[in-house]
Amino acid sequence: MKSAVVVGAGIGGLTAALALVRRGIDVQVHERAAAFGEVGAGLQIGPNGVHVLRALGVEAGLMARASQPQAVDMRDGLSGRRIASVPMKDALNRYGAPYVQIHRADLLDLLADAARASGVRVHFNSCVVPDNPPEADVLVAADGVRSTFRAALVPGIAPAFTGQVAWRALVPAGLVPEVLDPRRTALFMGPGRHVVAYTLRDASVWNLVAVEERAEWTAEGWTEPANPEDMRAGFAGWCAPVSRLLDAVDEGHRWGLFAHGMLPRWHDDRVALLGDACHPMLPFLAQGATMAIEDAWVLAECLATSDDVPRALAWYETARKGRTTRVQRAAARNAAIYHMAPGPDRWKNRSRTYQGIADAIATQWGGYVLSQLASPTRPVLVQGRAPGSSDHASPIRRT
Repeated sequence: MKSAVVVGAGIGGLTAALALVRRGIDVQVHERAAAFGEVGAGLQIGPNGVHVLRALGVEAGLMARASQPQAVDMRDGLSGRRIASVPMKDALNRYGAPYVQIHRADLLDLLADAARASGVRVHFNSCVVPDNPPEADVLVAADGVRSTFRAALVPGIAPAFTGQVAWRALVPAGLVPEVLDPRRTALFMGPGRHVVAYTLRDASVWNLVAVEERAEWTAEGWTEPANPEDMRAGFAGWCAPVSRLLDAVDEGHRWGLFAHGMLPRWHDDRVALLGDACHPMLPFLAQGATMAIEDAWVLAECLATSDDVPRALAWYETARKGRTTRVQRAAARNAAIYHMAPGPDRWKNRSRTYQGIADAIATQWGGYVLSQLASPTRPVLVQGRAPGSSDHASPIRRT
């Protein structure tokens, strides 16, 4: 039996652990934190990610904890006027799986319970470093944007600060009654900034992510406490729904957004990087967690297909690098759309602009379905579609 050590018990690490153990590999997970706790906030999982979670046997638990928004409404942040909408409630018919939103802690609990029930051993307060790793046939480094294994594998590569700072916060829905339709995700866009708002946990809480262009540098990562007054000041003068939501924030976190280029390699003979450790995503396409989930599936398939670990890791990198690089670039392009400059022509080309957003969503979801490996040299997620759906039909509706 092959053995695997997974470093990092985040979404990517736990999905990898579950995918590996499902294929008969002995798995141990090492996490430096003392416990999971209420870490993070909301996550958006596209149909491409739900396909993987379905294949791993946790879709029922996912749907019991997640919400399915009817649409994403794109709005002018200053006036609040709706500019366009992307319907989401028909994702199941279009892509063969739903689009969901879930609290990160709830998804972690779901994955951890399923992994443990399948025999995965999870070790907390366990810091694994590159120069003294545990013995195993393969080590999966899912240790995040500050990955020590990435630094050891490809030293000297530094990310570039984008000039953007993000905040996240949770607001109890009872504090802001009827502020927005809880069945719909709201994307408020304006000059040099935007706000995303959607509900979690049976619409009991609003999840907020706000991004502002700033010259000051803020550390990468997402656990630095933030002053809510700074968050409110960045969006002063915006429409009533945004002001009401931000006025209700009593605590939050902030982080700097950094651009990461494509790494020259993701693996050595027995170590493979996964998720944010090898392709961190800017939060403008909501695909960071889903790309890690896809990574986990493909990595497990490759390792299950060959007894030659270095060869399997090379297949994994080949299968994933092109797709994740395209998604990274698409997310970066969306920043320019979300942060339009003011002026009389601001919405002049909105049809083309929002068609671009819809096309980006469709490209990443793309009707992706899981397939068995066609051959050992082509471990891929292949593009397909649910019966009766169209690969290229745009879901956007302009108002």
